[in-house]
Amino acid sequence: GEDSPIVAALEQAARAGKEVTAVVELRARFDEDNNIQQAQRLQEAGAHVVYGVVGYKTHAKMIHIVREEQGRLVQYAHLGTGNYHHVTTRFYTDFGLLTAHEGICEDVHRIFLQLTSLGRAPDLNYLLQAPFSLHTGLLERIQREADNARAGHPARIVAKMNGLQEKQVIDALYAASQSGVEIDLIVRGICCLRPGVPGLSDTIRVRSIVGRFLEHHRIFYFENHGERPELFISSADWMRRNLLGRIETAVPILDPDHFQRLYTEGLALYLQDNRQAWELQPDGQYQRLQPTTDETPFSAQQYLIDHYNTAES
Repeated sequence: GEDSPIVAALEQAARAGKEVTAVVELRARFDEDNNIQQAQRLQEAGAHVVYGVVGYKTHAKMIHIVREEQGRLVQYAHLGTGNYHHVTTRFYTDFGLLTAHEGICEDVHRIFLQLTSLGRAPDLNYLLQAPFSLHTGLLERIQREADNARAGHPARIVAKMNGLQEKQVIDALYAASQSGVEIDLIVRGICCLRPGVPGLSDTIRVRSIVGRFLEHHRIFYFENHGERPELFISSADWMRRNLLGRIETAVPILDPDHFQRLYTEGLALYLQDNRQAWELQPDGQYQRLQPTTDETPFSAQQYLIDHYNTAES
């Protein structure tokens, strides 16, 4: 965005002689002119500016930093669910991971090599990337939950996103439900799946949260019985355009403390919400939840506001 502190920091680094490469997506909705100006600003400072892969919109949000520390090179990476835009951060809910994990950093490095040259990145070890491995990776994990349910094991999927439209993913979720997988989806916008249809989606529940902040983050949880549960944050919605027509990433949360925090603050609290939640009905209509007389009213957004205001005071 205009007056972006991140662009200013990149410009300062380039002018200080650091090697700076920026992948700028010019087709950013409502912000094309500003992105062109920021790209020109970085070029004038000496940064190498590229515009992604022809035919694919770059929607991933990543930063890769290499520093020399105590005589050796150290990598850092940041991956987020939201744009690096100082205006939208005030009213969008998003998560970001800042990590020095060597495997994740190497995957981010490989994707940047792909975006700044031609061709496909080598196989990634930790990240899922659209349009290559993210779609198939999701389908494989949904199928794994279905297999576990049929074997009599606990099986659960919890996912939060802005939109759900991709047909193969929806069909896989229906099949998983028919196998007995418990599925909770928090979908802010368009949802082409019908939950709670007898014989089709009995174990699928869909809700949308409409509150003070725009729910923007994408988080995917898979029970993965017998192994460690998996939790990803992602730039991608479960839409065809995101999974097959854009550059997107999903990164696993490996640290147990981070895992628990993200699961709680990004998923579990929203499943408890009975003040700002709307439940999708089998007929495609939404019904607003209201706390019963014996329930305590609970808003996930208000809880998090109060929690972090208390933590900062």
